Amino acid sequence: MTWTFTDDLTAFLDTAGPALRADPVSNTLLLTTTDALRRRGPGAFGDGSPYFGWWTGADGAVAGVLACTPPHPVLVGAAPAEAVAALGSVLHTEPFLAGLGGFNARSQDAEVLARAWGRPVEDHRERLFRLEAPLAPSPAPAGRARPAAEEDVPLVLEWLAAFAAEADTPTAGETWIRDRISYGGILLWQDPAGRPVSLASFSRPQAATARIGPVYTPPADRGRGHAAGATHAATLAARTAGAAEVLLFTDLANPTSNRLYPRLGYVPLWDRSVIVPRADG
Repeated sequence: MTWTFTDDLTAFLDTAGPALRADPVSNTLLLTTTDALRRRGPGAFGDGSPYFGWWTGADGAVAGVLACTPPHPVLVGAAPAEAVAALGSVLHTEPFLAGLGGFNARSQDAEVLARAWGRPVEDHRERLFRLEAPLAPSPAPAGRARPAAEEDVPLVLEWLAAFAAEADTPTAGETWIRDRISYGGILLWQDPAGRPVSLASFSRPQAATARIGPVYTPPADRGRGHAAGATHAATLAARTAGAAEVLLFTDLANPTSNRLYPRLGYVPLWDRSVIVPRADG
């Protein structure tokens, strides 16, 4: 029972890909990350060199997976407790984990890894929601949704930069935006006059699973239900694009989004934690 690490994406997908696809809900972040690396190359998320790992159980089957695009935290997928403990035991000895920037894992697993890491950390919690059945927003917001097009790239770029600043997350670039537009993955909500007032996006379906996000409304247009309309439209578009499962993450520190999505048919599954070194640590 051991972890194996590599910087060879093809070898990783050949060995661990079946385990990833067998549980696409738990492994949604890993699926979309490795798909982006496969299609856009190792620089898809920055200049750092990506690496990957898988844990093999006593039966010889892969039962735990991870991927990292430095300097971002390591994404740890679904894994049994013994795999998480084994990962914790090699944090200070595995060369691939040198310079580790943190973890993004199920909250109970992140706590185990943080203790093994032994550094003062900050814990940012997110909640994974799964679509049970799509519900239209009520009352219905004024306006309608339409797919974003090439001429919308500057507006989407501006809005996603503002979203990243608010959420303290990496911003999306033009390549990412154009890729999403190419399969209808960005929906704009227009007011009755045709002015874009909100957007919602969804990931390219992987293993019949897609993830909603980001969702953004400029401050001046908030409080009118535009985000609900855009999210509902993106949900339906994701299912049309082939997603049998539609997921989304919310920031637990944002009460607005945590109230909104259950009204659109989403139910909470579990929490994940993004563990990073504490600023004063």
